[in-house]
Amino acid sequence: MIVARYLCLLVPAIGVLVAARCDRGRAGPALSLIAAAVGLAVLHEIATAAGWWTFAAVDGAYRGFPVDLWLGWAVLWGPIPVLLRRVLPLPIALGLLLWIDAVAMPALSPLVSLGPHWLLGEAIGLVAVALPAQLLGRWTADGRRLIPRVLLQVGLFAVLLLWLIPSVAFTLGDGGWEHLSGQWFLYGQAGFLIAVPALAAVREFALRGGGTPFPWDPPVRLVTSGPYAYIANPMQVSAILLLLLLAVATRSASLAFAALSGAAFATGLAKASEDQDLQRRYASAWLAYRREVRDWWPRTRPASMIVPGRLWLDDDCGPCAAVRDRLSGRSLRLEPASAFPGPALWRARYEADDGHTASGVAAVARGMEHRGLLYAYPSWFLLLPGLDRLAQLVTDALIAPPHPAVGKNGVR
Repeated sequence: MIVARYLCLLVPAIGVLVAARCDRGRAGPALSLIAAAVGLAVLHEIATAAGWWTFAAVDGAYRGFPVDLWLGWAVLWGPIPVLLRRVLPLPIALGLLLWIDAVAMPALSPLVSLGPHWLLGEAIGLVAVALPAQLLGRWTADGRRLIPRVLLQVGLFAVLLLWLIPSVAFTLGDGGWEHLSGQWFLYGQAGFLIAVPALAAVREFALRGGGTPFPWDPPVRLVTSGPYAYIANPMQVSAILLLLLLAVATRSASLAFAALSGAAFATGLAKASEDQDLQRRYASAWLAYRREVRDWWPRTRPASMIVPGRLWLDDDCGPCAAVRDRLSGRSLRLEPASAFPGPALWRARYEADDGHTASGVAAVARGMEHRGLLYAYPSWFLLLPGLDRLAQLVTDALIAPPHPAVGKNGVR
C-alpha cells in the first residue's frame, strides 16, 4: 500500500516534468492543477456519500482522501494534458484519462475500495472536474476565450474560498457548517454584499483590462475604473471579509486565523512582488495611481486617474433629468441625447475614453461610478451580469421605457 501511494504521486510528477518540455507556459497548467485539485475534493465528498469509492484509513489523509493520491490525481487530470495539448486534443485526452483510471482504480486495491457504480462516478468526475480543468488550462495557455475562462476562474475560486478553505479549517481546527443551520439566507445576503466589489473588479479586469484575476494571466492594460478608482485591492478585501464573515457564522477561530494570515501575506510578501511587477509593466502610470489609491481602505471620491467618460441623457425625460441632476463629476461629461453624434438614441448612452460603452441602465450605472463611493457601490451591483438585464427590464416597464431622441442627423 505504501509503494502504491508513492507511485500515485511519483508517476504523475515525472509525467508533468516530461510534459513541461513541450510547453514552458505556467498560467494554464497552474490553473488546471488548482481546478483539478479543488474539483477532486468536491468529487471525493460526493463519491463517499454515493458509495462510488472509498479509501483505506491511512496516515496523511484529508477527510479520508490520501493527500498524495489527491495531488497525483490532480496533476494527471490537470497540467499534464494541458502541457501536451498540441499533440493531445481534448477528446483524446479525456479518453486517455478514462482509460488510465479504469485500469488504475481496481489495481489500487486495497488502498481504494470500489462500489458497484464506481464507473458512473468516474464518468461524472471527468465531465464535472477534468473537462472544466482542461478547458480553463487550455484557454488560458493559448490566450483564448477570455470571458468563459474568467467565468470559470470565478467559479473555481468561489468554491476554493467559500468551501474548501473553510472545510480544511474546520477539519484541522474548530467550527463547522452545522452552526449555519437556519441562517444560510441571512449570511448569504451579507456575503453577496461583501462580494460585489470583487465581482465588479473581475468584470473590470476582463472588459477594461483584457485579462483575469489570476496573477499569471493578468490584464494587459492598467485598470483604474470600477472599484479600482476607489481601492487598489478590492478582490483581496472581499475575500478576507468573506472568510471573516464565515468564521463568525461557523464559530471558527481557525478560519479567522487563516483569514488574518491571508491578509498578512497579501500585505507583506505578495504586495512587494505584485508592486514590483506592476511598476515594471506600467511604470509611471502605476506610481501615479498608487499615490492616490490605497490598499484595504477605499476613497470616498474617485481617483483622478479614473477613465473619463461621457453620458448622454434625454433632457425631455423626467427620470433622465433627475439622474442628470445627481450625476456631476470632474471626470464625467453630461450631454443631451439630442446632441449624440450618430443615430438617434433610444436609451442613455455612456462612452469612456478607453473605448468602453454602455447603454440604458448600464450607462447610468457607469456614470454613477464617477460620482462617489455611495453612488459607485450600487452601480457595481447594477452592472453584474444578469442583474443588469433585470434592472433594464424593470426600468423599461416601470420607470422610463425606451424612446427615441433626435440626433443631429434626425431619427433613424
